[in-house]
Amino acid sequence: MTNTENLFETVTLGNTTLNNRVGVAPMTRTSATEEGVVTNQMISYYTSFSQGGFGLIITEGTYIDDQYSQTYFKQPGIVYDKQAQEWKKVVDSVHQAGAKIFMQIQHSGPLSQGNRFTEGTIAPSVVQPKGEQLEFYGGKGPFPIPKEATKEEITNVINGFVNAAKRAQSVGFDGVEIHGANGYLLDAFLTDYTNQRTDEYGGTTENRVRLLVEVSKAVREAVGTDFTVGIRISQGKVNDYAHKWAGKEQDAASIFGQLGEAGLDYIHVTEYKAWQPAFDTSDLSLAAFAKKYGKIPVIANGHLENPSKASEMIAQGEADVITLGKGALANHDWVNKVKNNETLKEFDPEKILRPDAKIKEFEI
Repeated sequence: MTNTENLFETVTLGNTTLNNRVGVAPMTRTSATEEGVVTNQMISYYTSFSQGGFGLIITEGTYIDDQYSQTYFKQPGIVYDKQAQEWKKVVDSVHQAGAKIFMQIQHSGPLSQGNRFTEGTIAPSVVQPKGEQLEFYGGKGPFPIPKEATKEEITNVINGFVNAAKRAQSVGFDGVEIHGANGYLLDAFLTDYTNQRTDEYGGTTENRVRLLVEVSKAVREAVGTDFTVGIRISQGKVNDYAHKWAGKEQDAASIFGQLGEAGLDYIHVTEYKAWQPAFDTSDLSLAAFAKKYGKIPVIANGHLENPSKASEMIAQGEADVITLGKGALANHDWVNKVKNNETLKEFDPEKILRPDAKIKEFEI
């Protein structure tokens, strides 16, 4: 096996020092209660990754308000004290097993499939999302046509992220990750074809990234300098995998440049294959562009379950940390296995049961 020792070095993101450079990527599970409260199953799930050697765990996307942010039924929330207190059990258990944990805070925007608080969705503009809802998470048919977010609703969104971050901080999370990827609300503002606004939030790339920057700055101000704050960025979306930024490197320079000055501690980029060129005009990956223009630590995600590939991204300076999704699901002990030169299991989607199944644990 290729030398992968660099994966096991300590690394610091903001004020958080990780035991190694390998994290668990945020992955939707829909295994909370109907009221968005963490279950014992979720405590076991997150703890198992910590026991398996992962230095960092980033939670599934967690809704931030009782308005438009919820994405799926049985998605966990961080809106009420009861939700926060149950999350504390996850935090304490993960910490006891030796890992650090960030909460990913999310506003679904136009891609909501299940919201117990309200009907309808908001987006930057009245543009029907591409594709169809994800049946695995209880959706069916086309996404609804969203309404355009008002200035007041944009302010509410910012406040929702701030309040969620403060709640996460209050129950012991090591940091928060702002979900700015995959077609959800912040990414919908960033994306040219979903953002048809003519005000300061629309038009140029500089305007379209504005809300992401405002959220980042507001969260940073609210939680202080000692709490780690990052953001997740992608080109592709859950309903449009192949999307690329039209402005290519120029867009990357603007987006990552502004985010790099927004008070964030890291940028988490996700691509289908993290190491591949982001655009057809350059050999650089999206992670490399984030590093080049953001000038802050970068987490890379996308088919990095091969330890050699993961190590290579660290060695080449494209990323400071790598996160695993399917590789972690197949091997909750991926880090320990790689360390001990043991064989890794292949990811088998057949072993993941539907959310409505009676037993919903991923098979370890």
